[in-house]
Amino acid sequence: MTSITGPCDANHRSPTESQLFKSIAQFCAQLAPGVRRRKINLFKDIEHLVRLAVVMAVALVAFVSLRALVVPHSFGQYGHYRGAAIAEIAARPAAFAGHDVCEACHTDVVDQKKQGKHVVVPCEACHGAQAKHADDPASVKPAKLDTAVVCARCHEANSAKPKAFPQVATADHSGGLACDTCHQPHRPKIEDTPPATERKK
Repeated sequence: MTSITGPCDANHRSPTESQLFKSIAQFCAQLAPGVRRRKINLFKDIEHLVRLAVVMAVALVAFVSLRALVVPHSFGQYGHYRGAAIAEIAARPAAFAGHDVCEACHTDVVDQKKQGKHVVVPCEACHGAQAKHADDPASVKPAKLDTAVVCARCHEANSAKPKAFPQVATADHSGGLACDTCHQPHRPKIEDTPPATERKK
């Protein structure tokens, strides 16, 4: 048991200790209003934050709703494309007849092609899809091709093509004439026999 050698207050604190606690209490009392003011200043414009949050929430809902309306339901079913696309394409009517169907009727053209390098070119590569013509040859007639356009698709000079592939600068080569003026399209190599267009004259 220790003896008290100096005066003290009711809480058994010495005058020096009592003065220290008073100073801390006064400092805290002065500090507290400042803390409250800072909290008030921090949230005084909170209505702007609320408005921003509402706008972002509305934009998010609009985006999700629009995406649900625009993106097909089967998108992503088998990867990054529409899962129903394959079935939709398969359900469409066939547009191409196939060169076997063409050659079954046009045997004269087959004989011509066998004599030239175009033997490996399918008929519909130049003439376009002809399934309707094959189904009803009498009423559906293919349009006559513009050889100046069709031939240039493959034979216009281009440095990206193999050197051995026949190619010409059509503007200089033909002088504006259609290719079938000089070439028989199914057997394009010029020979002693005049081309079909000349034989018909």
